[in-house]
Amino acid sequence: MKQQFLLLFMGLFTFQTVSALAQVELDHGTDESAGGGSAYIVTTPAATYYLEKEGGGLSSVLDRDGVDWLGFHAQPGSGWRGEYRGFPNAIHRQDGNYFHAMNAGTDPSSSVVDVESPAHVRITFTSDNGKWQGQWDFYADRCDFTMSRVSPGYRYWVQYEGVPGGEMDVTDYWYASVDTERHPIEESHIGDLPAPEWMAFGDASSPRMLYVLHHEDDDYPDDYVSRPYMTVLGFGRREKGKYLDTVETFSIGFVESTKHAALAQAMEKILDTQ
Repeated sequence: MKQQFLLLFMGLFTFQTVSALAQVELDHGTDESAGGGSAYIVTTPAATYYLEKEGGGLSSVLDRDGVDWLGFHAQPGSGWRGEYRGFPNAIHRQDGNYFHAMNAGTDPSSSVVDVESPAHVRITFTSDNGKWQGQWDFYADRCDFTMSRVSPGYRYWVQYEGVPGGEMDVTDYWYASVDTERHPIEESHIGDLPAPEWMAFGDASSPRMLYVLHHEDDDYPDDYVSRPYMTVLGFGRREKGKYLDTVETFSIGFVESTKHAALAQAMEKILDTQ
């Protein structure tokens, strides 16, 4: 009897321990809000990510309350209202169009799940021409995208094109590494962000902010402009110009605060873990 009780206790302890550690879960399904495309669905304590399987870009990023801060939809002609949105939207007319949730202008990529553990999921996408490769790493607190292969002689940008708090409106705002001020969403930032390069977006009704972080510092423009229905933040972007041509890493996720100091601290913590 004692041995049976001990085995039951040990089994329950092991189950509870594994469950507690299972902070990153990978499922397969569709993103109905984006038009029904096939997607990897990665669930973490901080967010749920929909990674579109054919295009290789995020179509939705849901916060703890189920609010989508990307708002992609594949409907042709929807423009800023849907088909342009997403992350990282990286390769545009540069030896193809890749790593964007699949719309009429996106070229397809193939993917493989390299790591699937309770603490980390890694999915790697390769462009159909074999020249580009993008690596996705999902952790409990964030998602990292690394442009792990760059087509020689070409350039890319990495963008957050989305809807803070679920809809772009005048109650939205942003912070960035450039200063400690809270900026209205319609205010542009033109120029290179100082290290560590980051920008975060909020909504007056939300207790959290979505951030995008560039792990490497550079002197290239990181321009932000608002559109009528979405944000356009581009690391390594100036209008239609693209500047990035090496392996780079970017993080996207949520901070459960609306204070600049908390955001800055979170960015430093991410970089310290690399």
